[in-house]
Amino acid sequence: MDTVIVAFENRTMCQRFSELLESTGTAHCLTCHSGDQVRRLLSQRQAYCVICSPHLTDGPAEWLYEDLPAVCSLLLVGPQHVLDSCGSREVFKLPTPIRKEEAVSTVRLLLQFGHRMERFVRPKRSGAEQELVDRAKRLLMEREGYCEEDAHRMLQKQSMDAGCRMSQTARKILESYGVSS
Repeated sequence: MDTVIVAFENRTMCQRFSELLESTGTAHCLTCHSGDQVRRLLSQRQAYCVICSPHLTDGPAEWLYEDLPAVCSLLLVGPQHVLDSCGSREVFKLPTPIRKEEAVSTVRLLLQFGHRMERFVRPKRSGAEQELVDRAKRLLMEREGYCEEDAHRMLQKQSMDAGCRMSQTARKILESYGVSS
């Protein structure tokens, strides 16, 4: 189950929102009441969503946005007139009063969004895999006279044709030239 952080200045609201998400199986909730507590929790655990009131005990929740990891969304929950004062277009807003189904579906969408964003921020290759690819390109450049761009394209094409990762193709090329991978 995914983890979300629920941060409301009002402890009752914090508890209710957490209970709703956990009872519906939407997410495991970590609760707190300040922006500083949210930052500490995010440094210890991965969360795809921070749900909070527009104002926390130590200031406006909108300030949190800049400190969130790329895969984590900020959802502000509060009265429409208060949400309207939040100028950031990257912050999601849910005006109160809200239906339980609306709250749950919104959080589920943000969790899906976080999972999809992971693909763009996670490195595609490990350092060791990238080193293999770089070594194979250098080898092709030295022995076959390719420029860097052509060597990369050749690796890419062979990988696609074989239906495997570039690092696997690079390993095969190195082995075919008798170079240990």
